[in-house]
Amino acid sequence: MSTGSVKSETSSLNVYSKERNVVIKKIENVIISDAIKTNGPNIMDGLTFLDGIFSNSISVCFFDPQYRGIMDKMKYGNEGVSRQIERSQLSQMSEEVISEFIQEIGRVLIPSGHLFLWVDKFHLCQGVSSWLKDTDLSIVDLITWDKGKIGMGYRTRRKTEYLVVIQKLPIKAKGIWTKHNIPDVWTEKIVGKIHPHQKPLELQKALIEAVTNEGEYVIDPCAGSYNVMEACKQINRIFIGSDLRNPYQENGTN
Repeated sequence: MSTGSVKSETSSLNVYSKERNVVIKKIENVIISDAIKTNGPNIMDGLTFLDGIFSNSISVCFFDPQYRGIMDKMKYGNEGVSRQIERSQLSQMSEEVISEFIQEIGRVLIPSGHLFLWVDKFHLCQGVSSWLKDTDLSIVDLITWDKGKIGMGYRTRRKTEYLVVIQKLPIKAKGIWTKHNIPDVWTEKIVGKIHPHQKPLELQKALIEAVTNEGEYVIDPCAGSYNVMEACKQINRIFIGSDLRNPYQENGTN
């Protein structure tokens, strides 16, 4: 594992402070591998990507693991034929691989840095605590994303996904989380969808603004549609991310 350090301090301001006291690292103290570039797609395995990042150097990570949990639970019998075709074609992660990702994410986050972890109803009910075993990460909040679109379900039809807010020790809000108008139920429709796992741009922008300053680093080791990258571009953060596929090339866009 690679080592490195970043100075992370919280101010003495109250919990509703709009200031954030964190020293920003230089790019040469964040990325180890010459194969990794900023603000663009890196076509590589996510664990290889994370291994190229210094320890204790990143403020925020978004992680949307590709798992079959809800598909295997429902077992309609026509997955990949007439249902969930695009999702079924993606490489799926085992529970062990997801845990390995989270171990590595915990390593690269600065003290009090944040992991935003996307889960579905199945994993929300079953629990994700086993993924955090042997890490310095703790669940601190939950956001429900109302997609404005009815999905599948035996009984109630799924309309939401969930974002688990996880923080690396020490657990702090004061001087770390500076945006206090984000509701825990967020309604946003996807516009211009280019990936089956695409997530809400405006929510991700709001969360990044809440826990970073301009010029800080945000990573996404399973970037999918790369809309975390788009969020970073719009609010002047530095994005570093990877995926096995480049959706821009596949969809004929830049």
